[in-house]
Amino acid sequence: MAIMNRILPILALSSLVSASAVQQPLQKIPEAQALINTKPLITSDAIQDLITSKNLMKRAEELYKIAELSLDEYNHPTRVIGSPGHLGTVDYIYSTIAELGDYYEISNQTFPAVMGNIFEYRLVLGNHVPNSASAMSLTPPTKNKEPVFGPLVLVANDGCDESDYPSNITGSIAFIRRGTCAFGDKSANAGKAGAIAAVVYNNMKGSLSGTLGEPSKYHIATFGISDQDAQPYIRELQAGKIINSSAYIDSIVTKTGTTNIIAQTKGGDQENCVMLGGHSDSVAEGPGINDDGTGTMTLLEVATQLVNFKVNNCVRFAWWAGEEEGLLGSDYYVSQLSEKENMKIRLFMDYDMLASPNFAYQVYDARDNVNPVGSEELRDLYTAYYEKHELNYTYIAFDGRSDYDAFIKNGIPGGGIATGAEGIKTKEEVEMFGGTAGQWYDPCYHQLCDDISNLNFEAWVVNTKLVAHSVATYAESFKGFPKRTSIMASAQQERSLYHGPQLVM
Repeated sequence: MAIMNRILPILALSSLVSASAVQQPLQKIPEAQALINTKPLITSDAIQDLITSKNLMKRAEELYKIAELSLDEYNHPTRVIGSPGHLGTVDYIYSTIAELGDYYEISNQTFPAVMGNIFEYRLVLGNHVPNSASAMSLTPPTKNKEPVFGPLVLVANDGCDESDYPSNITGSIAFIRRGTCAFGDKSANAGKAGAIAAVVYNNMKGSLSGTLGEPSKYHIATFGISDQDAQPYIRELQAGKIINSSAYIDSIVTKTGTTNIIAQTKGGDQENCVMLGGHSDSVAEGPGINDDGTGTMTLLEVATQLVNFKVNNCVRFAWWAGEEEGLLGSDYYVSQLSEKENMKIRLFMDYDMLASPNFAYQVYDARDNVNPVGSEELRDLYTAYYEKHELNYTYIAFDGRSDYDAFIKNGIPGGGIATGAEGIKTKEEVEMFGGTAGQWYDPCYHQLCDDISNLNFEAWVVNTKLVAHSVATYAESFKGFPKRTSIMASAQQERSLYHGPQLVM
C-alpha cells in the first residue's frame, strides 16, 4: 500500500515501536495471487458459518494472558499504551495475521502518543469540598505538585476569549462555565491570564469529566464540577463575596511511541476498499477485554476466516493504538492519507465494545444529511441484519466517541455497532434485550473487572457474525453504495462533544 511504507521486519516487540528503518511495501506474489483466485467468492452466509464462540473464547483467554504481562509494572493486568500488555497485544495482532500466509499485506505505523496519569487531586472552594470535583484527563499538575491557594474568580461568558478573563485573575483559581469551546482552550486561556488553576462547571445537569486534549504549555491544573455544586459559588461571587480556595493535582503528561497495525487483502480492487477497525489499547485501570478486546478479537477472527475466500474489493483491517487517550491512532492514520489514498476508502466501519454483559444491540445513528453520504446506507445494513434475525436494536448518537471520527471528518462514510458502555439501561431496553434496568450496559467499563467474565458471548457471537456480514457485503460488491466524490466533511456536520471516550467541550 502506498499509504504505509514501514513494514514490521520481525516479530519482536522492541522493533515494533522503535525501528527506524523504512522498507518498501510487500509486493504481490503472482503465485500467491493465483492461489487466492482459485478460492470461492466471498458470501455473507459462508463466512458467518465459520464464526464460533469457541474461537472467540480462545482469543479472549490469550488476550487476558497478554494483559497480565503488565503485572510487574502496574500491579494489575492492563493493555494501556506503553505497557508490556499493549506491546504484547500489538505483537499478537501482527503475528496472527502473518501466520495466515500471503493473503494480506501487513504494515505498521508508529507515531508519538500523549498519555497521562492522575495520582491524586483535591479541590476546596471556600470551606467545602465539591462532591463532584474531578481532575480532567491530561491535566498538568499544580505547581511543584503541591497545593496552591488563591481566591475563586468568576470568568465572563464561556472563557473562550482572552478578554473574558478579568484583571484580578492573576494568582487566582479561574471559575469557568462549560460551553462554546474546548476544555483545553479554556485551560490555556486561564493560564495565559495568570491563573494558578481552573475549574470548569457544567452548563447542564450532571457532573463534568473531560479531557484537555493535546497538551499546551499554557495549560494549568484543571478540574470539572457539576452545575449543582457550582450554583452556590456563582451566586456568592456575583454578590461580591471573596471565596478563598485551594487546588491540588499530582499528575504526569508524557509522550510515548505506539503503533497501529494495518492488514489489507492482496486480492480485490485496490482502488475500492472496505475498511474496518477497532482499538488495540485499554485504559490503565484494567485489561480491557470488552473495551476493546472484543473489537480487536472480532477483527482478528473475521480476518482469519476471510482467507478462505476471494474478494472483489479489497478489505483493509486496522487496529488502532491510543484510542483511550483521544483517538490518537486513527487521527494520525487519517492525517497521513493523501487525497488519492483517502478516496480509495469507500467506507469505514468501527467496532468498539461488542459483548457488554448488560448489552443492548446499538447502531450508530449515522445520517447522510450530517455525515458523508453512504453513512446512512451502512447504518441501514446493520438494522436490516438485526431485523432479518428478529433481533431488537436501538440507535445511539454518532458523536465522536470512537475511531470513526477522523474518517467522517475527512469525507469517508462511517458507522458501526456497539453494545454499550457506561450508559444506564432503561426498563424499555430490558424488555427489548433482557438484562437489568438502572445499571450500566457494562458495569466494568474502564475498570479492573473488565476481564473474560465480563463478556456476554451471546451478544458477541451475534455481532461478530454481523461484522463478517458487513465485510462480505462490500467485499463482494459496492453496487448501490454511493461513490466517493470528496474528502470534505458535510457542511452540516456538527462539532463533536466527544473525541474518544471523554468530553472535550
